[in-house]
Amino acid sequence: MKLKLIGLAMLAFLTFSAQAQRRHRMANQTDTISSNYDPSLLFTPMFYTDKGNEFHSANGEPGPKYWQNRVDYQLKANIDTVTKVLSDNEVISYTNNSPDALQYLWLQLDQNTYKKDARSNYYTPFAPKPEQHTNGDEFESVEIVQNGKTLKADYVVTDTRMQIRLKDAVIPNGGKISILIKYHYTMPADFGGRNDYFDTKNGKIYEVAQWFPRMCVYDDSHGWDTLPFLGSGEFYCEYGDIDYSVTAPADMLVAGAGELVNPTEVLTIKEINRLAQARNSDKTVMIRPLSDVIAPSTRKGTLTWHFKMYNTRDVAFGASKAYIWDAARINLPEGKKSMAMSVYPVESVGDTAWTRATEFLKGSIEYFSAKWFVYPYPNAVNEAGIAGGMEYPGITFDDYRASGKDLFALIAHEIGHNWFPMIVGSDERRYGWMDEGLNTFIDIYASDEFNKGEYAPKRDGEYAPKGGYPADEIVPTISDPDAITIMTPADGVAEKYRHSITYFKTAFGLELLREQIIGKDRFDYAFRNYIHKWAYKHPQPDDFFRSMDNGAGEDLSWFWKGWFYNNYKLDLALIDARYVDKGPKNGIQVTVANKDEMAMPFTIEVKLKDGSKYRMKLPVETWLQDKVITFTIPTTSEAENVTIDPDHAIPDDNRENNALKVK
Repeated sequence: MKLKLIGLAMLAFLTFSAQAQRRHRMANQTDTISSNYDPSLLFTPMFYTDKGNEFHSANGEPGPKYWQNRVDYQLKANIDTVTKVLSDNEVISYTNNSPDALQYLWLQLDQNTYKKDARSNYYTPFAPKPEQHTNGDEFESVEIVQNGKTLKADYVVTDTRMQIRLKDAVIPNGGKISILIKYHYTMPADFGGRNDYFDTKNGKIYEVAQWFPRMCVYDDSHGWDTLPFLGSGEFYCEYGDIDYSVTAPADMLVAGAGELVNPTEVLTIKEINRLAQARNSDKTVMIRPLSDVIAPSTRKGTLTWHFKMYNTRDVAFGASKAYIWDAARINLPEGKKSMAMSVYPVESVGDTAWTRATEFLKGSIEYFSAKWFVYPYPNAVNEAGIAGGMEYPGITFDDYRASGKDLFALIAHEIGHNWFPMIVGSDERRYGWMDEGLNTFIDIYASDEFNKGEYAPKRDGEYAPKGGYPADEIVPTISDPDAITIMTPADGVAEKYRHSITYFKTAFGLELLREQIIGKDRFDYAFRNYIHKWAYKHPQPDDFFRSMDNGAGEDLSWFWKGWFYNNYKLDLALIDARYVDKGPKNGIQVTVANKDEMAMPFTIEVKLKDGSKYRMKLPVETWLQDKVITFTIPTTSEAENVTIDPDHAIPDDNRENNALKVK
C-alpha cells in the first residue's frame, strides 16, 4: 500500500492546530477522561540531585581530576588433576593514584563462596549442597613489600574479602605496595558454575575463572568496593597488566586470555604452522583436529603455558586434553588484526554447532569493532564447557551443547561483554544493567548484520518471550506490581526478573531511544562517545545518563526516571476521531489521552478508503503540559480508521483503546 508522509510545513500547521485545539478544548471532555498521568512528576527538572564535579563532569565524561588506581599481577598457577587442586604464587603490584592515604587494603576471594559458612549459602537457591562445599582459598603465606621491606601481612578474612591492615599507609598520588600470596584451593566440580570441571568422551574439561585474589576497587564514589561475592552479582575490577603461567599435564591444551608468549615450548610444529596459516585466513583453520586429540600423547610430565595480557581487569583459562582447536583472522578497522579461536570437545562438533563457533566469534567482533570501539586484545578465545555463558576479557565460556541460532546469540552476547564491562569498566555488582543490558542492546544489531541476517531478527531481548513485538512483550513485566526496577542492585534481582528487567528492559529501552526518541544518528554518536570516553575507566550510572543527554542534545531525564528508576506504565488512548465540520475534505479531528504515568512520542496513522495511509509522529513534548490533546490531521478524502502506534513500537499497556473508526 502507499504510505504518505506529512512534510515539515504540514507538521508546523498541525502544531499550530493542536495548540489552538488545546485552547478551545471543551472543558467537560478533559474532566471526564480518567488518567494517572502527571506531567509535572515525569518532567521534573531535578532528576540529577548532584552537580558535575572535577572527577565526573556534568557532561557525563571523566573530569579533569578523574583518577583510578592500578593493579598489575604476576601469577604462577599449577593444576593437579589428581587432587583437583589449583595452587598459585601471586605477586600483586598496587598503585594508589587516589588523593587519599590508604591505611588498609581490600581483596576479593571469590573461591570462598563455596565454603559451608559462606554468606551465599543463605542468599541463593543455587547454593552448593553440603557435600559440595570446599575449603575456599587456603593461604600458605601472605606478605607485603613496602618501602623496600618485606613483612608478614596483618590480614583478616571475612567471607569473600580479605583486609590487609598496614602499619604505614600507602601514600596518595602514586604510592606503591606489593602483596605476595601463596595459596591453593580445591576446584569445585560441575557445581562450580564459573570454576568447574566435568567429563567428556576424551577427557575432563577444566574451566578456571575467578581463581586468584584480586584487589577490590577503590574509587571516588564508594571508597572501597567491598560487596561480598554472592554468586549472582558479578564483578568490579581495576585495570593493569597480568603476566600469568599455568602448569598442567603435558597432554592438555591450555586456552587462556591474552597472548601465549612461549608457543614453541608448548605447541607442536604442526600447531605453530597452522596458527600462522589462520592468522592470514578469513576461513576457519583447524589447529588441533580430532585426530590429534584421540592420538596417544607422546608428551609426559607437565608443560607450563605462559600468557601476558595488557590493560585488562581479569584473566581466565580453560584446560583439557579433549579440546579440538580452530582459529581464523579477525579484520579490525584501520588495518588492525586479531585472532578468533575456539576450543571444544567432540560432543560439540556439528555443521550447525561448534564447527561454526569461530565464524560466529569473528563476525561478532568485527561488527562490534566497526560500530562501537575496536577490539583491543591480540586474540579472542571461545571455550566450550558447562558454565553456560560467562565472559572474561579476551575469553568466553559457552555451553558446549548449544547450536545454530542459540549458539550464535550466546557467542555474540558473551564476547560482547568485552565492550561492557571489560572495556567500559562499570560496577557490575551494583549495576548489572550497565553490562548485561547495554551488551544485550548491541547484540540486537549484531544479529541483524551477521551473514546478511542469517539469525535475524533478534528483537526480543535475551531470553524474553519469543514471537510478537518486543514492545508488547515487555508490558507484562512493567505491569507486574512485584517487578523490581532496572536500578535494583544486581544481587537484589530475583531470578524471575533477572533477564526480563536487567537484560531485556534495559536493552529495549535503549532501542526505544535509538529508534523512536532520539534517532539512530544522534543515538549512535552519543553512545559511541560514551564508550570512548569511559574506555578502561569506571563510569557510574549518572555518567551514562549525562553522556547520552549531552551527546544527543536531549534532556532525557523523563526517560531515565520512568524507565530505569521506575516501572512507569504507558497507556495512550484514542478518545475520538471525527471529520472536521462533518466533511471529509476538512480533515480529521483526533483526541488522544495519556492515561498512565509514562509518556512517549508516538505515531498516529489514518487509513483512507482509497487504500493509502497518512502518518504523523508526535514528540514527547506533546505530553509536557497535557493529559489530553486534540489536533487535526488534514486529510481531504474519506477515511476508514485511525490508529495509534500501528507498528507496536512503544510499550502501550492497552492496545484495545488504540484504534477508532472515523465518525
